[in-house]
Amino acid sequence: MPWPIRPFRWPASAALVTPIWVPRAGFRPRWCCRDVGRPGPRACASRSGLEVCVSADPPATVLPARLGVLSVHTSPLHQPGGGNAGGLNVYVVETARRLARRGIAVEIVTCVPDGWSRLTPFAPGVRVRHVPVPGLAATPDADVAALLEPVAARLAVEADYDVVHAHYWSSGLLGRRLCELAGVPMVFSGHTLAAVKNARRAADERAESVARLNAEQRIVATAERLVAATHAEAAELVGRYGADPAAVDVVPPGVDLSTFTAGDPAAARAVLEVAPDAALLAFVGRLQPHKGPDVVIRAAALLHGRIPELAVLIVGGRSGASYPRGALRRLAADLGLADVVRFLPPMPPAQLADVYRAADVLVMPSRSESFGLAAVEAQACGTPVVGTDVDGLASAVRDGRSGLLVARPEPSLVADAVRRLLTEPGLRPSLRAGALAHAAGFSWESTVDGLLASYRHARCGSAAA
Repeated sequence: MPWPIRPFRWPASAALVTPIWVPRAGFRPRWCCRDVGRPGPRACASRSGLEVCVSADPPATVLPARLGVLSVHTSPLHQPGGGNAGGLNVYVVETARRLARRGIAVEIVTCVPDGWSRLTPFAPGVRVRHVPVPGLAATPDADVAALLEPVAARLAVEADYDVVHAHYWSSGLLGRRLCELAGVPMVFSGHTLAAVKNARRAADERAESVARLNAEQRIVATAERLVAATHAEAAELVGRYGADPAAVDVVPPGVDLSTFTAGDPAAARAVLEVAPDAALLAFVGRLQPHKGPDVVIRAAALLHGRIPELAVLIVGGRSGASYPRGALRRLAADLGLADVVRFLPPMPPAQLADVYRAADVLVMPSRSESFGLAAVEAQACGTPVVGTDVDGLASAVRDGRSGLLVARPEPSLVADAVRRLLTEPGLRPSLRAGALAHAAGFSWESTVDGLLASYRHARCGSAAA
């Protein structure tokens, strides 16, 4: 689908549609449900001469034709699993492709440290706009908004979005200013929230800045819609940030059920050069303290000698808040696990699926996790998960049905859960069946359905049905 180049104009159905002007943050064109002949369950009202749509059921005619997706700090072209690239990248790519298939032109905006502004075709109906912002990675959180001001001004002139969907707090800052200048609504997905990370962080882990906390507070207060991955995240937005509950849409992420499938574990182990009889633990994710790869290694040390043929795969790369270079390898060596633990770089989905199929268990001892996409990917391959009972993992994993959740990311608790899964008669086959059934309920098509509903409500200015 070609990207439609056009100046702003009312839609073809303008004769049937009355624009609604909302004075907050400038005049913004909206569409009222009653003017397309299908009023929602509540009538439209008039306040101070302004039409205000309070329908709980915006019609499909208010879907955006052009969507701006902001991913300031990480590019969709980057391989997830290292640096700043993770589940957010997967989310943006998978939803953008499917939104385009439904007739929406999608432009993903990402910032690069140097070079020139350019547009790169990514998929049919999807392109990536690279905007150079020198020094962004080293900029203190308090100065990010000022650094992104010229980007917002340029996008307000050059781009022509009907809705902006901002991912992560830095994108929210850009989106907030862009939407003020362009007069369009913003939908915000936090992915990780500073207040939640600070509440869960270890004593030796750096706290998220006050500047970021304040920025998220402003973004939450001004975005038309907030997208939460789980009901737990929705509760955090309301409880910690004071979000209006009626403005929060719970839209679970999906999984590519055509790539992550139950396959032949023996064949996957042959590809990875893992012994057929090994008890294989896998960790998949960025090597950050809050995700707990060190906990996996320490748990393996407690299991070593108790579980025959123990093997561990750590799949992922360093990130901004990572361990000192080589620290995890030294930890494994110090614990006598140099021949047990293998480190592999981030992998594309098809290769990652082999890791999941080969593993007996995926271990995710995260301190905080907005969702835990790797957990659902693993379950789609038939691999149960041992994780911590925090945030999104409590939704991504069904405790006792598709995996086992422990109260805290402590090596002894994780080791006990892994030992139980590997040794208790009948437990692993039962969890494998439950994992496949649970993962089948997550699809990117369902995610896109939820996002489209959120975009409709953002444009109509109404609460979600």
